[in-house]
Amino acid sequence: MIIFRYLSREVLVTFSAVSAVLLVIIMSGRFIKYLAQAAQGLLDPGVLFMIMGFRLPGFLQLILPLGLFLGILLAYGRLYLESEMTVLAAAGMSRKRLLVYTLAPAALVAVVVAWLSLSLAPQGVTQVERILYSQDALTEFDTLVPGRFQELKSGSRVTYTEALSEDGRELGGVFISELRLSRSGNKERGISVLVAEKGRQEIRADGSRYLILENGYRYDGKPGQADYRAIQYDRYGVLLPKPEVAGELNEREGIATARLLGSDNLRHQAELQWRLSLPLLVFVVTVLAVALARANPRQGRFLKLLPAILLYMTYLALLIAMRGRVDEGKLPPALGLWWVHALFLAIGLLLIYRESLRLKWMARRVAKEAARGQA
Repeated sequence: MIIFRYLSREVLVTFSAVSAVLLVIIMSGRFIKYLAQAAQGLLDPGVLFMIMGFRLPGFLQLILPLGLFLGILLAYGRLYLESEMTVLAAAGMSRKRLLVYTLAPAALVAVVVAWLSLSLAPQGVTQVERILYSQDALTEFDTLVPGRFQELKSGSRVTYTEALSEDGRELGGVFISELRLSRSGNKERGISVLVAEKGRQEIRADGSRYLILENGYRYDGKPGQADYRAIQYDRYGVLLPKPEVAGELNEREGIATARLLGSDNLRHQAELQWRLSLPLLVFVVTVLAVALARANPRQGRFLKLLPAILLYMTYLALLIAMRGRVDEGKLPPALGLWWVHALFLAIGLLLIYRESLRLKWMARRVAKEAARGQA
């Protein structure tokens, strides 16, 4: 039990550190993406942290297996490098027993991954879709920030306001620049510039929205040409484009696992197999990591790290590819993703027992040679 606790602690501590680093890297990249969308007015800045929180289970279900894989490689690689594994082997620690000991913390990680994959991640996807659905219903003025030029979703309009009321209805010091396109939408006809002392949003009975500008000017023309037109107005109405509201929430990643069970839909079967594959992935990569962690002190602990990562990426890429083939009906669901797990599990077991197999083969060869000599 002392050895078991020692090995489990080494694996779990390294696993936690690696997973935390991977999570920070991935979350930072995704947060920057959402932050850029908020800066363009595509998202309300107030929902950024909500979106990241709901996306967290989806990130963790992929990060934890990789974190465990790297954690075992780094932890056991250090033990081999410092000859601790040699001492354990001399005390009777076989590769089989080492694998059994390592599967215990791996089972804990697999339970967490199963919980994330089968329950929390689909719920998080559903909540994110609902938030994005509500964001699609916003106009450009619902996400407008005073003192900053903001581009419309289509990229044809730039809006600026010096001041904005708390309810977002009243604007002060308004500037709007809009491209005038041809009916086909592929040729620019010029630019219209609107400036106004103040403005406000107005919602009509039919649901259409107007921006009512007061005390301002409108300039129409083409850049570089002198034939422009200037109009002074006391009150001017601008029709705001209708929001491009997303359709019904039908993302299969957000479908509850209970609904996927027993479904004849190929997309649903592919999604169910993917969710079940993630906990299985934890056990298979544990076998691979134990096999690949063995290092020669002269070679260093990081020599096998790159080949191991390439093997892991090949494993994950094959799972994703087979998921797509099941989705398209090119691979029977009965075969599905399971053969990929079986293939890499066989590779891991072969790597673990190759040394004992080689020794048995050499012993048999020596015995045959000895028998021939006696004859």
